Amino acid sequence: MTRFRISLFAALTAAALLLAAPGGPAAAQSLDDLRAAGKVGESYTGLAVARDPSVADFVEEVNAKRRAIYAEQAQKTGATVADVGAVYAREIVEQLPAGTWVLTDKGEWVQQ
Repeated sequence: MTRFRISLFAALTAAALLLAAPGGPAAAQSLDDLRAAGKVGESYTGLAVARDPSVADFVEEVNAKRRAIYAEQAQKTGATVADVGAVYAREIVEQLPAGTWVLTDKGEWVQQ
């Protein structure tokens, strides 16, 4: 692993819990509940995806926080925002409970 990747990985790992819990414990529970209900999935880009239109506003709030984190990390590491998002996506997916929907880079929904 290159020095850049190690540095990026360390920075991203440190902030991974922020992505899993946007807005604190209540929001984290809501995100977890929506994932469990199949209304929200995760994408290979590191962004959440509303699988049910009724939760689109909530998902946009989650993604706004994630985009801010990705932009900050990209600026610190010299990576692109897309690269940072992809690294976070791997971290997020590794922590998801079984049965969570994930959108692949091929545009296919799969349950983890």
